[in-house]
Amino acid sequence: MNTHVSPSDPSKGEGSPSLKAFLAPAAILMAALMLISAGCATVGRDFPVARVSDIRMGETTQNEVRAMFGSPWRVGIEDGQRTWTYGKYRYRAFGQASTQDLVIRFDGRGVVASYTFNPGFPILNRLPGPGIARKPP
Repeated sequence: MNTHVSPSDPSKGEGSPSLKAFLAPAAILMAALMLISAGCATVGRDFPVARVSDIRMGETTQNEVRAMFGSPWRVGIEDGQRTWTYGKYRYRAFGQASTQDLVIRFDGRGVVASYTFNPGFPILNRLPGPGIARKPP
């Protein structure tokens, strides 16, 4: 009696049961992670919110602002004034997005001319307006 044993033929759906047992849960886990990660994004970085009240318009310099908050997340020009933005923005596919930012405008001498602070949703629910804006009188 001749007995012939041949290796598994992958085209017939035969293969290692342990490999199949591993691949199915791994594929489900990968799909779940992709859905979760695609649902939210964060831009910017945290900054010391408690220091916002230390800003003095007409007095605080760019160097003092940098010492308080570090390097700005974004730098730009608004109405001819240099602006520094510190902020963290969380966007969600499901649920409410949240923002927290501080935009500081400097005059030609590098001194704070004005600033706008948006403390974020938890505090905003207790405030009458969209944020705190301070401009010189």
